[in-house]
Amino acid sequence: MIHSNPQPIPNLPSLDLPKVVIVGGGFAGLKLAMSLRNRPFQVILLDKNNYHQFQPLLYQVATAGLGASAISFPLRKIFHGIPNASFRMAEAVAVEPAIKRLHTEIGYLDYDHLVLAMGADTNYFGAKNIEYFSSPMKSVSEALYIRNKLISNYERAITIPKMEDRKSLMNMVIVGGGPTGVELAGAMAELRNNVFPKDYPELSFKNMKVVLIEAGPKLLAAMSSEAQSHAFKYLQKLGVEVFLDTKVLDYDGKVVSIEGKEPIETQTLLWAAGIKPNRIEGFDSSNYAGNGRMLVNEFNQLIGVEGVYVLGDQCLLPQGNFPKGHPQVAQVAIQQAKNLSKNLFRMAKGEHLLPFRYLDLGSMATVGRKLAVVDLPFYKFQGFLAWMTWLFVHLMAILGIKNKLFIFLDWSWNYLSIDSSLRLLIKSKYVRASERKELIEENGFSDLD
Repeated sequence: MIHSNPQPIPNLPSLDLPKVVIVGGGFAGLKLAMSLRNRPFQVILLDKNNYHQFQPLLYQVATAGLGASAISFPLRKIFHGIPNASFRMAEAVAVEPAIKRLHTEIGYLDYDHLVLAMGADTNYFGAKNIEYFSSPMKSVSEALYIRNKLISNYERAITIPKMEDRKSLMNMVIVGGGPTGVELAGAMAELRNNVFPKDYPELSFKNMKVVLIEAGPKLLAAMSSEAQSHAFKYLQKLGVEVFLDTKVLDYDGKVVSIEGKEPIETQTLLWAAGIKPNRIEGFDSSNYAGNGRMLVNEFNQLIGVEGVYVLGDQCLLPQGNFPKGHPQVAQVAIQQAKNLSKNLFRMAKGEHLLPFRYLDLGSMATVGRKLAVVDLPFYKFQGFLAWMTWLFVHLMAILGIKNKLFIFLDWSWNYLSIDSSLRLLIKSKYVRASERKELIEENGFSDLD
């Protein structure tokens, strides 16, 4: 059943060109849209937000290293002066492949080519309590929520007289030993070691825990053994407690239950343990793999469905060295978008299509100030040079000269002063039901009062 606005999306330009509708303004969707600028296609980009967010730096927003605007770029600005492209802020609801129609919350539109690049969301693996009480980090708003929560916890902790009663507010637990979890843990440890003691001199940080929990046997499972061992060593150097081969059993908002270990008191559980592809109605179960990714052929066409293509985290293409599909990273999404843009041109000319082949350009992760690991196809290195490489690559990947400048200035200041200046507690009028109940029970009021 299709649930949507029964009217077409209003005020869309009417162009006598093949219509390419792209759902998702992430790395894949944005790259494809930019590749089709001023070309013989009508491009319509849809996203539930009106900005592109640079996800690799979300953890720096969450830890007050960067402002949210520095890693966000307005999608409409990209299409200034481009007559064949337009943007609509809308959430896709369902597809009717038989008539080539996409339904959204603001109306429907028909397409010649539909490109699904909706990315992925946090995967809690069915743990309802963890989903309810923990904090994910897949968007700018979630990163800002974490930043507010951290600062709010310390502002509350400083008003509590007994050290034992402050533990759950001060301890931080991160679940997931991939790049996001490792980078978060390193940044949190640096806040504890260098910044919070100056902000809150009345508090003792000796017993404050920063804990990283990974269910597998190694951190950074997709990287080399050198990167894994150095990342582990760097985290230990920063004072992070790393638990490997350890599963989180439950979380009630105050205590984390851990398999084979003592529970940890914390009101800050950051969940970075997995992702699951976003889904849209209208496709048969045979279009999906068991992990929720959509099955595509070597041209990123959804198998058995004409005119539909899937890119990035949302698609699964078993191929060569990747029998279980390509890694769900930005480079795969960007390269798939480039290949699809070439194939759309070739299709229009009646030429044969080019199969997608992933070129692994390497991977990297930063653990802290002057500490990072880099795996390139031809060379692996760690430490200060790796950190400088990480900074350069991420700075160049950010959209917009102004954003690059802001980030460069922020990073330069943070490096020289070892003290970020973005620790602002900006309260939202929205409060989670669990937190509202907790605030009322503990204090007799909520932060809306």
